[in-house]
Amino acid sequence: MNLIVTGGAGFIGSNFIFYYLDKHPDDKIICVDKLTYAGNLSTLEPIMDNPRFKFVKLDICDRENIYKLFNDEKPDIVINFAAESHVDRSIEDPEIFLRTNIIGTSVLMDACIKFGIKRYHQVSTDEVYGDLPIDRPDLFFTEQTPIHTSSPYSSSKASADLLVMAYNRTYNLPATISRCSNNYGPYHFPEKLIPLMIVNCLHDKPLPVYGEGKNIRDWLYVEDHCKAIDLIIRKGRVGEVYNVGGHNEMKNIDIVKLIVHELGKSEDLITFVKDRKGHDLRYAIDPTKIHDELGWYPETKFKDGIKLTIKWYLENKSWWEKIISGEYKNYYQKMYGER
Repeated sequence: MNLIVTGGAGFIGSNFIFYYLDKHPDDKIICVDKLTYAGNLSTLEPIMDNPRFKFVKLDICDRENIYKLFNDEKPDIVINFAAESHVDRSIEDPEIFLRTNIIGTSVLMDACIKFGIKRYHQVSTDEVYGDLPIDRPDLFFTEQTPIHTSSPYSSSKASADLLVMAYNRTYNLPATISRCSNNYGPYHFPEKLIPLMIVNCLHDKPLPVYGEGKNIRDWLYVEDHCKAIDLIIRKGRVGEVYNVGGHNEMKNIDIVKLIVHELGKSEDLITFVKDRKGHDLRYAIDPTKIHDELGWYPETKFKDGIKLTIKWYLENKSWWEKIISGEYKNYYQKMYGER
């Protein structure tokens, strides 16, 4: 099969591409990425010469060239990871989130209908459900939980989800949606909580924690997420939403302290800062549906996954050092500037 994977130079998208190419040796992936600040083409350097992989720099909102790509490549499956995803950035500048996350999704689905794609999969987020109270550990997000967004980011993702469902009903688009909890693991952009704390620790810099650090997130090791998406696109029921959660709930402050201790640093580095506007309290996903229907369950416990993640950042300093310096942005020009 031919797959178009959008946002494949980002964190989850790149991990999925690595996983998929290894798992399915007869399939081909065309990676589409605009290479915004979070798109890092050097992440994909190990597979750039793989004959089953092709990279195309392209904005998913560019209808003309998206249609041309579909016509040329004739994909069987489209998986949309492409999204503006950082909540803080959405608070500062909502418009780009609306354009990419909503308009971009509609362009991709129009192309899927026009060219008869077998499956369109939308990678969404548990943030579309809003949050849960910290004092009710018995409550979890299910696929029936009403959408109740808190930020421009989550609102844009919820809007895209609703659009996918509408295209499925109106145009019979063979679509599925997955809503995942917070991912962590290799190639995570260093502005996010876990890699930021690792990198700052290694440089003995302050570790900024919102509020009192009591916000709770359900953490999912990225490879477990990739396995779930692979199952959904192959065996998931068309028109369905699948929640993908890690069953690894942790307070932000506890994660920061764990990283500090793993790296042998002092908790004195921890600095509490003014809380984020509209900061969600707790996320927790119930993955019963995907477990019962597809046999998926998170395999990686947080205590193991966080050690693997820290180890990866220690062994791949050149990757994140280029990001911090801004040098990673020059990689595309280096690779394609003379072509």
